[in-house]
Amino acid sequence: MNMNTSSFPQKIKQFLIIFLPIFTTQIALSAMSFFDTNMSGKFSPADLAGVAIGTSLWMPVQTGLSGILMGITPVVSHLLGSRQHDQIGRSVIQALYLGIAVGLIVLGAGALLLSPILNAMPLEPHVANVAFYFLCALAFGIMPLFGYTVLRSFMDALGQTRVTMLITLVSLPVNISLNYLLIFGRWGFPQLGGVGAGVATACTYWLIFLISLFFAHRIEPFAKYSIFRQWSRISFSKWKELLVIGVPIGFATFFETSIFAAVTLLMSRFDTVTIAAHQAALNFASTLYMLPVSICMALTILVGFENGAGRLKDARQYSLLGIGGAIGLSLITAIILLVFGEPIARIYSNEQEVITLTQHFLIYAIFFQISDAIATPTQGALRGYKDVNPALIITFVAYWIIGLPVGYFTATYTSLGAFGYWIGLIAGLAVGATALLWRLFRVQKKASLRA
Repeated sequence: MNMNTSSFPQKIKQFLIIFLPIFTTQIALSAMSFFDTNMSGKFSPADLAGVAIGTSLWMPVQTGLSGILMGITPVVSHLLGSRQHDQIGRSVIQALYLGIAVGLIVLGAGALLLSPILNAMPLEPHVANVAFYFLCALAFGIMPLFGYTVLRSFMDALGQTRVTMLITLVSLPVNISLNYLLIFGRWGFPQLGGVGAGVATACTYWLIFLISLFFAHRIEPFAKYSIFRQWSRISFSKWKELLVIGVPIGFATFFETSIFAAVTLLMSRFDTVTIAAHQAALNFASTLYMLPVSICMALTILVGFENGAGRLKDARQYSLLGIGGAIGLSLITAIILLVFGEPIARIYSNEQEVITLTQHFLIYAIFFQISDAIATPTQGALRGYKDVNPALIITFVAYWIIGLPVGYFTATYTSLGAFGYWIGLIAGLAVGATALLWRLFRVQKKASLRA
């Protein structure tokens, strides 16, 4: 795919070609979590709360470690931009080896730590039971998920985002069907409640991995890089190259997503209705978050390609286009949350108490949508420049040194209660967005001076 452009209108077109399939893919992946939450909530509030706790423990681990493996994206983009095509296949196979190692570490850590963590939380017995077995079921899909992450990042870096979109769209109806069959026990399947969502998700991860494996091995333009035709031994020097870029990306992503998980876990001291409403509102906000995340991923590809080719002006234009577009879209999503708060809440629950509380949480979600629209695409642009370490420090300070303490203090020592945690989220995200934008300006200025 030719990603060269010569004018700003061409850049808008190229950006949309890359962005729209990524966005569709992210929405489909988010939809899997949405249906896990939605169907579990329809089964019972306790199952919804159990899936919420399980998801809150798993998502920071998944996104953080997937972020490490997604370090292959800027690596391949740079190799593509600098026309070092012969190095791409070797980099991808080493990333797959790294994914296997990461998966084994996660499984080992989960076996040792899951029960102690859940036992330390003040959960109702049924909620804790659902959370435990939901995560046990999900564990069978960890290895294929990490493999899919590497192959998807490889395909996206080549500009073939429509392929990964189609793979994910094929898997979505499978996931929904399995959720329906296993949560509610339809057509002779066992009625597993929230645990069934974990089984369905693990099966779906295997499906998308196997399809991606077939495309990478047999279908052009991926097959020409001969990823699986010339098996190479593990190269720790190549792992180091991937980890130097991937670890800061992974930890920055972890710090951002884990703050939401930490808030959910801290809210376990509230009643089941509050946990369910919080999770419902957060789930919908996470779906809207797919907009800036997709722009972030598109900017990593496009800025990385232009930076690798030495076209710094083009890289700056893509940064401006992506961040500006994200801000505009965040204002639209804010209006959606204001106008359609009650219908959105009714998607998740039939109980009026949960619906009313979810509406209140959605109002707070408006404010951090705008900060996300700045912070997340800015991180994508910085990754395109391979400037990843400062973002790691910024996200840690903004979310964990500022956001979480402010949230805890507000929730514990004011009348806001559970809503206080969302105040903390808003404060942390605003600080992070400002600092990341400042860092991008500095990086672009230094790049211009070097040129």
